[in-house]
Amino acid sequence: MPRSISDSTEKIRAKKKRFLEREETIIEKALCLLIRDGVDKVTVSAISREAGVGKGTIYKHFLTKTEILMRIVLDYERHITENLRQGIEAAEAGDPGAAARSYFQARLADPSLDRLVQLLEVRLHDNHEVVDKMDELHALRRSNVDALHSMLAKLIEKGVLEDVPPHYHYMACWALAQGAVEAYFNISYGAAVEDKEDFLNFIGGIGITMGNRGQLRDDKIAHSSANASRTEVHHST
Repeated sequence: MPRSISDSTEKIRAKKKRFLEREETIIEKALCLLIRDGVDKVTVSAISREAGVGKGTIYKHFLTKTEILMRIVLDYERHITENLRQGIEAAEAGDPGAAARSYFQARLADPSLDRLVQLLEVRLHDNHEVVDKMDELHALRRSNVDALHSMLAKLIEKGVLEDVPPHYHYMACWALAQGAVEAYFNISYGAAVEDKEDFLNFIGGIGITMGNRGQLRDDKIAHSSANASRTEVHHST
């Protein structure tokens, strides 16, 4: 390859690298502002000042503030997806709690970020500017659900998990993570938690084992056990 072509290629690569690095800086600074000040108070001008670039530079990367918000939501979902992928691989290799552990680690590592993304998703749900990106978000989740369903079905068949529809298990994990983040910020309940990191670790620990076989007791079994206990007490008297 002629030197001039090689030099030109390197310049293009270097320019692209700088572009992507600047884009990441914009997202990072936007995140800090959104968590600190709230969605409505953060403007493109504020993001440009925080990132140390002009508004025109911001618009080279994102046409609107909405696009920045959607990028944050997608980046977070991709992070969860990658964590889940690793957890599912570990579960299939013999660590049945790995997928749940990876999920809770991803969701509870930064409650402020998790809560922000939840708020952004609700805000962007019907926004026509990001319809394609929302479709991408839901496609990611469907892919995760398919992978989880397959893994959970195997663990149920092996007797590791309770024999209920597989989606009961991953929906329970989702519900626990949602509730944990809400409790973390709740004025009434959260105020009583002095060590919030320890609280989240406790929640994560529960989440890993809550679907294990033997955790769920059928009403008929519970009723029979109660009758047996009463009979034993009656005979002993």
